[in-house]
Amino acid sequence: MSTGSGRNAGTTKAWRNWAGNVTSRPVREVTPASVDELTAAVRAAADEGLKVKPVGTGHSFTATAATDGVLIRPDLLTGIRKIDRAAGTVTVEAGTPLKRLNAALAREGLSLTNMGDIMEQTVSGATSTGTHGTGRESASISAQIKGLELVTADGSVLSCSEKENADVFAAARVGLGALGVITAITFAVEPVFFLTAREEPMTFDQVTNEFDQLFAENEHFEFYWFPHTGNCNTKRNNRSAGPAAPPGRVSAFVEDELLSNGLFQVVNSLGRAVPATIPTIAKISSKALSARTYTDIPYKVFTSPRRVRFIEMEYAVPREALVETLGELKAMVDRSNLKISFPVEVRTAPADDIALSTASARESAYIAVHMYKGTPYREYFTAAERIFTAHEGRPHWGKVHTRDAEYFAGVYPRFAEFTALRDRLDPDRRFGNDYLRRVLGD
Repeated sequence: MSTGSGRNAGTTKAWRNWAGNVTSRPVREVTPASVDELTAAVRAAADEGLKVKPVGTGHSFTATAATDGVLIRPDLLTGIRKIDRAAGTVTVEAGTPLKRLNAALAREGLSLTNMGDIMEQTVSGATSTGTHGTGRESASISAQIKGLELVTADGSVLSCSEKENADVFAAARVGLGALGVITAITFAVEPVFFLTAREEPMTFDQVTNEFDQLFAENEHFEFYWFPHTGNCNTKRNNRSAGPAAPPGRVSAFVEDELLSNGLFQVVNSLGRAVPATIPTIAKISSKALSARTYTDIPYKVFTSPRRVRFIEMEYAVPREALVETLGELKAMVDRSNLKISFPVEVRTAPADDIALSTASARESAYIAVHMYKGTPYREYFTAAERIFTAHEGRPHWGKVHTRDAEYFAGVYPRFAEFTALRDRLDPDRRFGNDYLRRVLGD
């Protein structure tokens, strides 16, 4: 058996994602140390008739990266290639974890404008699946991309931007790994700034009644509703003149480690063992987090540690449909026998111009439902998905859903544009797998 190019080739161990709900057994793994080694690995796979899939840190809950062919790990393709202060951009290798990028940018006095709430993913994995945070005007990480470099199915290296291969750029910023293997990304950046975060408990009725005002008055607004209760926790992030005033060490430990991770792990384990306790636990948990305000640089405000493992479904609905959709979700939970220990997360994004972005051409609100790892989730997710799809919801590409290409053709105006580009760049489906066959068609 040929082992292809790159480091650590020839292994046949099973691959498992972060949540443990997806496994596959590739013929081999390859960890290229350069773009040349990556192109050689793609060509070698083609010669053997093998599929090729890149994988980052495995934070997707779908089988986007699963393969029985060649698994490409970008662990050695890391670091900043170039900072262009005049253009306001940074070019970074595809395997760079977001946490390393954020720290490196901060040392240079720079920052991304917006980001999601975790930063464990690689930049290529996060953008390929449409990772987002929350924002009134500032959009997903993918929408901050100014240029991409990727290896296509024939082993050639293709660069794209608004001015170069613009049709590829329009699609590949959220490419699902279907158009090629990303090797580098150029992001828009700006001088580092301060954000003041205000976290505050509110009732479900207050948040939903005042949602439009809360959205309009804050640059970044999100909230969490605790099922089985009428309680929410809200978070508003807005730019500030500073100076930095991070949470005190004790406060940070209590809120971020003890309550959000340590105690949360314990109560979820208890709930898994004795589901009848969950509503009571939810009422206590929803009141455990207190109001607090702090100021820091962006990545220290936007992101939080997430060590409790779970399964997640998230849908984007039109922003104007959020309150109705969430009300239907709450009513469904209230009348059911479901026992849900994880809060429901709500965020927003402005419309963008990426073909398969969940916010493509429409202002969106995201509703994310979670279940603790090891607990039955299908009944809850099936009922939630029925509500989301009734509002033309678009599922997050990296989170659990049951939709297929026929459905996506109806909710994405530019779906056919993406699939036509895929036909051109990867006619033999070198980067295909069962998940992509389901969501994009043959």
